[in-house]
Amino acid sequence: MSNDRTYPARPIVGVGALVWRGDQILLVKRGKPPAKGEWSLPGGGQELGETVEETARREVREETGCEIGALTFLGVFDSIERDEKGDVLYHFTLVDFEAEWVSGEPSPGEAEDDARFVSLEEIEHLKVWDALADVIRMSAAGRRR
Repeated sequence: MSNDRTYPARPIVGVGALVWRGDQILLVKRGKPPAKGEWSLPGGGQELGETVEETARREVREETGCEIGALTFLGVFDSIERDEKGDVLYHFTLVDFEAEWVSGEPSPGEAEDDARFVSLEEIEHLKVWDALADVIRMSAAGRRR
C-alpha cells in the first residue's frame, strides 16, 4: 500500500482492534497525520492479499507489541476529512474488531508516540475521536451483560 494517503482516488481500508485486558483498553497515541496527537485503537491499512483479521493482528503487534485472541466484529465506520476547498483529503473505511489481550506489554511502534492500557474513566480525559468513544462505550456495555 502506498504511504501517500492524502487525496486518494478511492477509500482506503483501515482495520482496528479494541483490545481489552480486564477492564482496561489498549490505545495508541498517533505520531503521524491523520489524527496526529490523538488516541485511537491500534490499527492501520489493510495490505493486498491480507484478510481484515490478519490486518488487525499485524497492526496490534506492530503498534503495541501485544498479541490478541479471537476477534469479534464490532462495525464499519467512515472517516472522511476535507480540505479548505472541500476536496477529500483523507477517506478511510474503518473495520473494527474487539479482542482480548493475550500477551506482551504495550510499547509504541515506529509511527506511535505512546501505547498503553487505559481505564474507561481515563478515556474521558484523552483526545479521542467521538466515534471511537461511542464504540468503546458500546463494547463496554456489551461486556457488562
